Amino acid sequence: MRHLLKSMAVSAFVLGGAGAAQADGLDIVFTHHSSASNTFWQAVKRGFDDACQRIEANCQMIFTQTEGSIEQQLANMQTALARNPDALLTSIVDDRALDDVVAGAREAGVTVIAVNVDDSEGAAGNARQAFVGQGFVPAGYSLGQAMSENFPEEGPIRVLVGISAPGQNWSEARGAGVMAFMDDYIAANPDRDISYERIDSGTDLAVTADRVGAYLNANPETTAYFDTGFWHAAVARVLRDRGVAPGEVLLGGFDLVPEAVQQMQAGYIQVQVDQQPYMQGFIPVMQAYLADKVGLSPADVDTGQGIVTPVDADAIMELSAQGLR
Repeated sequence: MRHLLKSMAVSAFVLGGAGAAQADGLDIVFTHHSSASNTFWQAVKRGFDDACQRIEANCQMIFTQTEGSIEQQLANMQTALARNPDALLTSIVDDRALDDVVAGAREAGVTVIAVNVDDSEGAAGNARQAFVGQGFVPAGYSLGQAMSENFPEEGPIRVLVGISAPGQNWSEARGAGVMAFMDDYIAANPDRDISYERIDSGTDLAVTADRVGAYLNANPETTAYFDTGFWHAAVARVLRDRGVAPGEVLLGGFDLVPEAVQQMQAGYIQVQVDQQPYMQGFIPVMQAYLADKVGLSPADVDTGQGIVTPVDADAIMELSAQGLR
């Protein structure tokens, strides 16, 4: 009978819409590694808030004070878990730092879903129950592959790969995907002079502008710069301020934040990869709801690696400004 009642509750939610959903005080907390100034995470929060409103849950997203701070994220997780929530959504940017707190949450009966970033070994490396987010290595490879269509047909090719957050899973994996493509591209073109290197490019627009700008000064022959986030939008501004024409240095990266889409509209960014942040906020809330109300186990969801080029920019800009892309 209990399972039947749970099934009836879910049917009411699906058929009746938001007004029929009753989460009975379901408490969901979302901790992650980014600060409130990160425009990408505002889109995740939009999806999170919309889903929480739909199921009438008590929800909180907790940002770090410092962008990318694992220590602050861990402290936020410990504080949140002290009040015994029903579900914890969290990014796992480090393969060891969050293991114990996640394991403790699971032992306490808390539903735990990794969102946006997963342990590099997946379920084998962390006790989280599922991952909702992008496959980073394939996405990096796809970015490199899409950008290669813009490479010059003759002459040397010099590529710079910016690892925005060295040591963090998402950045290292995306960069590894780009570099794996470059290795394959070099092997497929043995008669051409092709090379690449990586740098610590930072997770701040001003820092990335300074570091990559300095590199381009020292290496004016650079063909393309790949960022593992959206901070190459600042590199576009550097190129424009220096009078460098759009396309002279190819730029590509991740996420359809307004800054990046604007630079794509201006011709400075050639390729972006979309991982659908709104979906990353919305889906895990619904999974937490189903886990609590029906006993359905959370499941992995790949939110994609959609390739976006300038032809798509105008249509996407409105959605990006609304925090939906």
